[in-house]
Amino acid sequence: MRELPPADPGIPDDRSATRYLGWLARRTWSSVTGGMLFGIVWMICQALVPAIIGKAIDAGLTRRDLGALLVWSLVLLGVGLIQAGAGVTRHRLAVFNWLAGAYRTVQVAVRQANRLGSALPRRLDAGEVVAIGTADIGHIGGALDITARGAGSLIAIVVVTVVLLVTSVPLGLIVVLGVPLLMAVVGLLIRPLHRRQQAYREQQGRLTGRATDLVSGLRVLRGVGGEPVMSARYRAESQRLRAAGLRVATVEALLEAAQVLLPGIFLALVTWLGARFALSGRITLGQLVSFYGYAAFLVAPLRQLTETLDKLTRGHVSSRRVVTMLLARTDLADPDRPARVPGGGELVDRVSGVVVRPGLVTAIAAAAPADAVAITDRLGRYVDTAPGAGATLAGVPLSDLDLATVRERILVADNDARLFSGPLRADLNPAGAAALPAALVAAGADEIVAGLAAGLETEVAERGRTFSGGQQQRLRLARALVADPEVLVLVEPTSAVDAHTEARIAARLGPARRGRTTVICSTSPLVLDRADVVHYVEAGRTVAAGTHQELLAGHPGYARTVLRE
Repeated sequence: MRELPPADPGIPDDRSATRYLGWLARRTWSSVTGGMLFGIVWMICQALVPAIIGKAIDAGLTRRDLGALLVWSLVLLGVGLIQAGAGVTRHRLAVFNWLAGAYRTVQVAVRQANRLGSALPRRLDAGEVVAIGTADIGHIGGALDITARGAGSLIAIVVVTVVLLVTSVPLGLIVVLGVPLLMAVVGLLIRPLHRRQQAYREQQGRLTGRATDLVSGLRVLRGVGGEPVMSARYRAESQRLRAAGLRVATVEALLEAAQVLLPGIFLALVTWLGARFALSGRITLGQLVSFYGYAAFLVAPLRQLTETLDKLTRGHVSSRRVVTMLLARTDLADPDRPARVPGGGELVDRVSGVVVRPGLVTAIAAAAPADAVAITDRLGRYVDTAPGAGATLAGVPLSDLDLATVRERILVADNDARLFSGPLRADLNPAGAAALPAALVAAGADEIVAGLAAGLETEVAERGRTFSGGQQQRLRLARALVADPEVLVLVEPTSAVDAHTEARIAARLGPARRGRTTVICSTSPLVLDRADVVHYVEAGRTVAAGTHQELLAGHPGYARTVLRE
């Protein structure tokens, strides 16, 4: 069995929900095909059991032939063993298919969320994204899982039909005509179920998004007295969602009832006709027993076929939501023909004139903090600029490079980043790099970890709220250092720590990033004094560059900015 999840999920087919499900099946074609083949063998073995029992009765009991009875008993044993082996293998492959579809969907959704970046909240409701990561991945995995049982059930019904036609043409025709009729009746319920599920999921996504907004803005709402109004709106939307859920449940209940009632009526008819044919001598006693066996057996494949339609429908609805997310576009478009990735070279902001030389620690001290933020946005390509006005890497405009390449080579770490819930080790070091201890020391976060009872295994609360602002800042800095990008841009990395801690961090950052390029936006003298070169920015333009001491002595505006005069 292959390991999950795969390192590279691939490029999904986002032209439609059906094509997306087909793409998932093709990515795991061997296990999907294997599951279907073993599912067919598994169900055919079950379909042959009533016929074998009927032969054993006719040859062994009716004719008093113990040898024939032994032979057919051994045949039944062999078919049972094959069925058991095929069933176990089918189940393992089906579970793998479920996991593969779910994991791959999570991967492409997370990758798309990273691509959208800050545009994600403007493109999709929070509830939509939450629904993909909770309910939809299960439905998509279920659509791949059910292929094994669905294919086996369909072939089993064909085999039973052939057996019945050979035994009795009237009974065989009843099955041939009755099964499609049953599926057509059940299919009438699938379409309204599809529509109601889609409407329910859309309302569920909107309600989840509203709940997120309420929680994040609860303090403000209480301050302006808007809590009762928003609570009433949420209550009304919740009731509408409940009504939509009841509509879905109504159709699902009808579908479940149809899956039991219709096959039951059909099989009662087959059994009644079989008994009449046996009494008239048109079929033997063993064949009558076979018909009774098939009457009981056909319930399973018929129900599994309706379950297949149901799960494929649910998977299609969920895939439509995933495709909607995949079709969302970021504010920053990739070029049609990305330029070749340059090796090394200077990172230059052509608007401000800031030049970041490779391998050095470059500081940006701006008289207006907003200017420094604007520069870092351009250096990391988080904004689109007019042609010729953006940043360049080794002379190549960042806008000419693939956005994923820019993100891989240039990491911008600001104070809007958050700590994630879960073990602290996984938060700081998701890739399992060996550099975590050194990064903790460089960021001054080693003493934070040392003070935790469970150390790096401590569970981080939502948004890291159990840590103070300064502790969160140091932990986020450690996480950025662990990533070890070619270019690391830090925005006010020590603004929330005390002077003693800031001095230690400033002294350790340079050695920790030796040989790599580092940009620090700060007006702290402790940090600026450790930089190789400092750019002083006024009105969005670099007006002076040099070491901290040189600028203190030679530029009064710089001295006023960093000394707070």
